[in-house]
Amino acid sequence: MTASAGGYVIAIDNGSQSTKVLIVDGDGVVHAGSRVPLRPYATPSPGRWEHPDDDLWDSVVAAVREALGRFDGDPSEIRGVGLCTIRFCRAVLRADGSLAQPVMSWMDERLPRAYEREVDDAAYVTTSSGHIGHRLTGERRDAAGNYQGMWPIDTERWAWSGDAAEYARSGMDPRMLFELVAPGEPLGEVTVKAARLTGLPAGIPVIATSNDKAVEALGAGLRDEGDALLSLGTYVATMTVGDRPLAANADVWTNFGAEPGAYLYESNGVRRGMWTVSWFRDLISSAGHGATEEELNLGAAEVPIGAGGIVAALDWLAPPDEPWRRGALVGFDGTQGRFHIYRAILEALAIETAGSDDRAREVLGRGRRELVVTGGGSSSSLMLRILAAVYRVPVRTPLVRDAAGMGAAICAAVGVGMHPTWDGAVDAMVHVGDRIEVDPEAVHAYREVAKTYATVIPRLRRLFSETD
Repeated sequence: MTASAGGYVIAIDNGSQSTKVLIVDGDGVVHAGSRVPLRPYATPSPGRWEHPDDDLWDSVVAAVREALGRFDGDPSEIRGVGLCTIRFCRAVLRADGSLAQPVMSWMDERLPRAYEREVDDAAYVTTSSGHIGHRLTGERRDAAGNYQGMWPIDTERWAWSGDAAEYARSGMDPRMLFELVAPGEPLGEVTVKAARLTGLPAGIPVIATSNDKAVEALGAGLRDEGDALLSLGTYVATMTVGDRPLAANADVWTNFGAEPGAYLYESNGVRRGMWTVSWFRDLISSAGHGATEEELNLGAAEVPIGAGGIVAALDWLAPPDEPWRRGALVGFDGTQGRFHIYRAILEALAIETAGSDDRAREVLGRGRRELVVTGGGSSSSLMLRILAAVYRVPVRTPLVRDAAGMGAAICAAVGVGMHPTWDGAVDAMVHVGDRIEVDPEAVHAYREVAKTYATVIPRLRRLFSETD
């Protein structure tokens, strides 16, 4: 295939369950891609979730090599790399840049707390993007937009805090932190060593993006404040665009965007959303009832709205402030089967996230115009229909379902000059895929199902809190 004027960029999307790589031109056309699963998390003790060995980097190397092996264009026309990784991870490095201890997943209980030195040779503390960026470039620079959580970051300035109390609060010495750069700015250039490992052309720039959710919003074309984006990944929550940090609020918080100076307002979410879908699929497969997600979706589509009375409490991973919460499935009467359970999980995802988005929009004083859906679950037509009915607005998906990958490509395209503006890059590279209109009858039916959830879920959570 021939590239559009301006060549190609490579987008690296290192997520919670896999690393995906796209090779994209300036029109948003994907010329090659790959996906390499991550290894299962290591859990050396309760509450600790770690990426084994250097699995994040190993998956990046494998995915880049695989994508390049499928690319039939001219490698000399590859102009840069956009790097996007999982947010809320923590990597502790030695002075030479190697891992001093395994990378902590965003689920790890240590991350909401101040950093505590666990190994004697710790020299730097950074994010997963800082770690991968260093492996690619040898530089100690990182994306400013990937620093949310327990970091001494000034959210208004996208810079390290000037307040000594912030470093004491986070447990981090300023000398342990990487230099910060804005989205679209270079982290460095691919080293000869990294080129030899990955197959990337040596010397091309690696461009900073932001945190994975912000990059996903960019790649999905989220631009209007009336639109909500629902990311159907391991963590599921809605986002909408913003222009400044908000005061602390229980129902909405401020995340960095994927353009310099831009922000996202994010609702509360489900901590193991699509992970629960995969868990159930694997569970029934191990019991001898093998089924793909496509087969489960087809079977669940034949189940009436309400899943035969089954209610799913999606607390498979409890939040740090309520560790007693547990996942549950209730409402069995002997007539339901695996398709009812599967549909109940999808309906619970829609109902819980819609409720969180309703509360966030009430705080913001915004109505909801349309729902943009990304992530692996966006390929399910059943899920899209459920979402349109529960959210009560039309649903659309981006043509390229790996929206974080497309967002990383957009950052790279702006960073290397393929597009002079962010708006121009989004207009040229993001295209609409599926569109689902609202079914009024389904809206009415789901209002009744939501009432059941509003009664049952608080009772279940109270039960678990009392027995903890």
